[in-house]
Amino acid sequence: MVAVPAGEFLMGSEDALAYPADGEGPVRTVYVDAFWMDACTVSNAQFACFAAETGYRTSAERIGWSFVFAGLLPDDFPPTRGVVGAPWWRQVEGADWRHPDGPHSTWEDRADHPVVHVDWDDARAYCAWAGKRLPSEAEWERAARGGLHAKVFPWGDEFEPGGRPRMNVWQGDFPNRHPTADGWYGTCPVTAFEPGGFGLYNATGNVWEWCEDPFSPSSGAPGAPGVPGGQQRVTKGGSYLCHASYCRRYRVAARQGLFPDSATGNVGFRCALDMT
Repeated sequence: MVAVPAGEFLMGSEDALAYPADGEGPVRTVYVDAFWMDACTVSNAQFACFAAETGYRTSAERIGWSFVFAGLLPDDFPPTRGVVGAPWWRQVEGADWRHPDGPHSTWEDRADHPVVHVDWDDARAYCAWAGKRLPSEAEWERAARGGLHAKVFPWGDEFEPGGRPRMNVWQGDFPNRHPTADGWYGTCPVTAFEPGGFGLYNATGNVWEWCEDPFSPSSGAPGAPGVPGGQQRVTKGGSYLCHASYCRRYRVAARQGLFPDSATGNVGFRCALDMT
């Protein structure tokens, strides 16, 4: 874990290209006490230790299926149900954290990649076993910013400084063409790319990350202490499927609400811990 110092920071964004319904704005000053944060999202290998010790079964394992990005399925994969409005998501029987792309795949081939197909309860169960907790949205954003103020990405405002990818997101034309200039088609290892100012790896891109907070798109100050939310929970950071053409949420201020029982191939988590 890495230490995140106490302090005030500017949370949120009024980026003209952001998504108003997500409730990123207004920009506001938020104070966060010092805390510990995992440098990386929880990996498949770490989750496997948890499952082996406790016998825990995720929601996807219990119901027998989860959603997988169509581009990760073999060309001869049988037809399956897609998501209305997002047909690139396919319902795949046998997809879960042990089989990230479906029954033809195994976590053991990507032990150092982030665990996926975990819902909010799954993430909290792991945190409890590890003696940790999920971060609040404000903690997550404070840690991801790495001490920088009002910057778009953990390293600054430029998407690819010097033309070099700094995170695992979609390039090309989504969802059909992905030249993988960043080196990865699906998820990448949890330590890929350079860490931010506080030592966090892959705070943007790779997988969405669960936070503790309820999601409230119209509170006027999402993530602030005491602001109520709805049935959804906050996720932060974007994923390997984000692309400017439809999902420019690979920014530190970006946020998304997901129902707690949502488990897909691009959602994971990292843990936090009180410092005192």
